[in-house]
Amino acid sequence: MATFLARVYVSLKPTVNDPQGLTIADGLRSLGFAEVESVRAGKCIEVKLTAATVETASERVDSMCDKLLANPVIETYRFEVEELVEA
Repeated sequence: MATFLARVYVSLKPTVNDPQGLTIADGLRSLGFAEVESVRAGKCIEVKLTAATVETASERVDSMCDKLLANPVIETYRFEVEELVEA
């Protein structure tokens, strides 16, 4: 078994209103960043797991996203999985 680190990026679908993103954009503009057109807020989740292969780890992470980490009705997700090498 190997150890893997998955980074999961979850964001609201483009058609879903993002009040947090609007607040961040307004705050940035008020701080002098007039070039900011829009902001979409999301979350990054790191999951450390063990699996036999990177393919198996990816399948497990995809299942985690479908079942808990993302709400498929209003959110999209993507992830990357890398094997951790012991030093």
